[in-house]
Amino acid sequence: MAVFEPGQIHPIELEAEMRASYMDYAMSVIISRALPDIRDGLKPAQRRILWAMLDTGMTAGARYQKCAAVVGEVLGKYHPHGDSAVYDTLVRLAQPWVMRYPLIDGQGNFGSVDGDPPAAYRYTEARMTAVAMSLVDDIEKDTVDFGPNFANVPGVREPSVMPSLLPNLLVNGASGIAVGMATNIPPHNLGEICDAVVRLIDDPDTTTEDLIRIVKGPDFPTGGIVYTRDIANVYGTGRGRIVMRAQVDFEESKSGREQIIVRELPYQVNKSRLMQTIAELVNDRKIDGIADLHDESGREEKVRIVIELKANARPHTVLNNLYKHTQLQMTFGALMLAIVDGRPQVLSLKAMLQHYISHRRNVVTRRTRHELTTARERAHILEGLTKVLDNLDETIAIIRGAQDEKSAQTALEQRFELTERQSKAIVDLRLGRLTRLESGKLREEYEELIKKIAQLEDLLANPRLIDGVIKDEVTNLRRRFADPRRSEVRHDELEMNEEDLIPQEQVFVTLTHRGYIKRMSLDNYRAQHRGGKGVVGARRSTDEDYIEHSTTASTHSDMLFFTNRGRVFRLRTHEIPDVKRQAKGIPIINLIEVDQGEKVTALIDMEVFSDEQYLVMVTKLGQIKKTPAAAYAAVRRNGLIAINLQDDDELNWVRRSSGGNEVLVVTRRGKGSRFTEKEVRPMGRDTMGVGAIRLRKGDEVAGFDIVNPDGHVLVITENGFGKLTPMSDYPVKSRNIQGVYTVDQTAIPKIGEIVGMRVVEDLSEELMVISTSGQVIRIPLEQVRISGRQTRGVIIMRLDDGDRVASIAGVGGVVALEA
Repeated sequence: MAVFEPGQIHPIELEAEMRASYMDYAMSVIISRALPDIRDGLKPAQRRILWAMLDTGMTAGARYQKCAAVVGEVLGKYHPHGDSAVYDTLVRLAQPWVMRYPLIDGQGNFGSVDGDPPAAYRYTEARMTAVAMSLVDDIEKDTVDFGPNFANVPGVREPSVMPSLLPNLLVNGASGIAVGMATNIPPHNLGEICDAVVRLIDDPDTTTEDLIRIVKGPDFPTGGIVYTRDIANVYGTGRGRIVMRAQVDFEESKSGREQIIVRELPYQVNKSRLMQTIAELVNDRKIDGIADLHDESGREEKVRIVIELKANARPHTVLNNLYKHTQLQMTFGALMLAIVDGRPQVLSLKAMLQHYISHRRNVVTRRTRHELTTARERAHILEGLTKVLDNLDETIAIIRGAQDEKSAQTALEQRFELTERQSKAIVDLRLGRLTRLESGKLREEYEELIKKIAQLEDLLANPRLIDGVIKDEVTNLRRRFADPRRSEVRHDELEMNEEDLIPQEQVFVTLTHRGYIKRMSLDNYRAQHRGGKGVVGARRSTDEDYIEHSTTASTHSDMLFFTNRGRVFRLRTHEIPDVKRQAKGIPIINLIEVDQGEKVTALIDMEVFSDEQYLVMVTKLGQIKKTPAAAYAAVRRNGLIAINLQDDDELNWVRRSSGGNEVLVVTRRGKGSRFTEKEVRPMGRDTMGVGAIRLRKGDEVAGFDIVNPDGHVLVITENGFGKLTPMSDYPVKSRNIQGVYTVDQTAIPKIGEIVGMRVVEDLSEELMVISTSGQVIRIPLEQVRISGRQTRGVIIMRLDDGDRVASIAGVGGVVALEA
C-alpha cells in the first residue's frame, strides 16, 4: 500500500479504489465477523465473549453474573461493534433449541422457540457451561497465539483461536452470511464425532463412506426426523440438501376424533409462526380435514402441537399436505464453509475432522513444550535446593555472614556452583522448608520431575504418542458430555408425489357423450326406491350431451381408457378432476391424446398389472380378444394399440378376467351367448381377436360381462325397463353362434332395445342408472324383479319425454334407503 506525505495529492482511478476498498471490506466481514474458524468453530464475537467470561471468572460452577457485565467487557476491550450484536450472539450461545451443546448457561429470559425475544441484558445472568470449559482448557499453557486488542492497549490481549478440545464446529454447527458467500453447517452428535475422530486417527485412509457409518447424519437440538438420502454428497463435497421433518404421532381424542400430535420440530422452525401458517391454510381451504389446532407445549423447549381432525378426514393425507405446505418439512441447505489458514474454504466431513485433529496436535505439542519448559525450570531449582540440603549448616553460615542478599547469592554461586536462579531460590527459601520432612518432599518432587521430563521428551519425539494423548482426551470428552441422538435418521425415500396428498376413497367416474370427464365421491348420491326420479348427476352442456360411460374406482388406482378405434390410454384416477355433482367436468382431450373423431368406449380401473390377470375385449361387431393385463402396464400418454379392428367395427367393452372364466355376450335385439373363455386363446396387444357371437342383420352387441354361475344377468333397456335373470337360464354354448333369447322379442317396441347388461354376483349391491339427460338413480338390486329370459322386466327409471337410458354402473355395498 502506498504511503503519502501529509498535504500531497495523488490521482487514483475510481475503479481501482472501489475494487480495493470493497475487497478490504469483504475480507474484513469474511474473516473478522461472519464465518467460523475451522479450528475452534467460533466466530470472532463468540470467541471474544467466551474469553471475556473466562477472564472475569464467569466459569462453570461459579456464580451467575449480569450479562450486562459481559457485554460491557467485550465492547470495552475486544469487539468494537454495537452492544446488540454482542448480546444477540451471547443469547444464541445459551439457547438449547439453537445450540446442540450450549456454551453459555443462562439464567432468566433468553427467548423461546416461538421467537419471543430475550429480556434486556441488564436483567439476565450467565456463566460458561461445563462443555464450554473444554474449549478453553489449557489456554494458559501457551497452546494458542494471543494478539493485541483492536486499540492495541498494553496488557490487553485476546486469543486468535481457542485450544478447543470440543470439536465445536461439527457438534454445534454454524450459520452466517458474509460478502459473496455464506456458511450453513448442521450440528452433530458429540459421541459420533468423537468416534469418527478416533477412527480417523487410527486409520488416516478412512473414507467418507466409512465415516458415514459412524456419523449417521446431523443431530439437531430440536430432534425431528432427518432423511439422509443425500448425506454422502453432503459429507463428501461439503454441499447438499438434508430434508428434515417434524416428529409426529397419531392419537385419539376423548371425543373419538383422530389427532396429529407434533412432538419435535425441524431445526430453526418458529413454532408460533408454524401454527399461524397452518391456520391460514385451513382458512384458505388449501388444507382440508383439520377441525382444531392448539398448542400444549410446556415452558421448557418441549413441543406438543395438537392438530385435531374432522371425523371424515384421513390422517395420513392431512399430514402429507402439512408436510408439503408448511415447515413441518424443511430442507437444510448444507454448505460446510469455514476459515482455513485465513481463507474461506468448503470442506468435506473428513477434511473438517482432519483440521480438528491437526489443531489438537498443535495444541498438545505446544502444551507439552510448555509443560516441559516449566518442568525443567522447576527441576533446575530443585537441583540447587538439593545441594543446599546436603550442606545445610554451611549454607546457613554463608547467608548469615553476607552483608546483603546479593552478596549471599554470589557467595552461594561460587561455593556450590549454582546459577543465579538457583541461588535466588535458596535465599528466598523459608526456614520451615529446611526440616527433614520438607527436604524429603523436595527430593521426591525432583525425582517425579525427572520422570515427567523424560515422558514429555518422549512425547515430543514421537508423534504417535501425541495422537494417543488426543484419543485419550477425546474419549474422556465423549464419556463426560456425549448423549443419545435427538434426531431420528431415516434412509428411505422421501419424495412425495401427488398421490400422497390425495385421500384414498371410492369415487364415481363419468364420461359424457361429448367427452367431458369427472370424478365424484360416492357420498354425493343417495339410495332410492325402484321407480324413483333420481338426482341430477350432471347438467347437460348441450341438448345432445349425456353421460355415456361410468364406473367406480379408488382414487389410488389406474384408469385405462379404451377407445372405439382400439387404442388404450392410462391415467391415475386421482388425475381426473374432482368436481361437484352438477358440474360437467373437463374435456377428456385435456387428459389423454385422443384423435379427432376418436371416442372412449370403456373405462377399466386397475389396482395391479399382472400376467395372471387378463383384459377381455368385445367389439360392436362381435369380435372377442383376451390379453394379459401386464401388457398394458407401460401405456404411454399418447396411447397404445389395444386391438386391431375391421372396417366399421368399434371396441366397446373391456372386462378383467382370470383367463378361465365363462363370458356372456348380449345383443341390442335380445340375443345372448354364453361360452367358456378358454375358447379364446391369449393374444398380444396388436391383434384382432376371434368371433364371439354371430349377429343377425342390423344387430349389434349391447353388452358383455364375465359369468358368475350363481349370479344373475341384469339387462336395462333404453326406455327404463330392467330385470334380473338367473344365470342358469343361459346354457353354455360354443363361441360364435347366434345364442338364445334374452328379452321378450314382442315387447321390444315398448321397452326399447337393450342398452346395458352386466352380471350381478351379489344382490346387496346397488344399481346406478344414468339417462341421456343427466338424471341418475341409485337403487338396491334387491328391488329389481327376477324373471326369466323371455320377459320384458319392470320399470326401473321413469323417464321424461324424449329422454332414454344411456348407461348403467354397479356400486358395491348397501346404504340406508331414503324415501
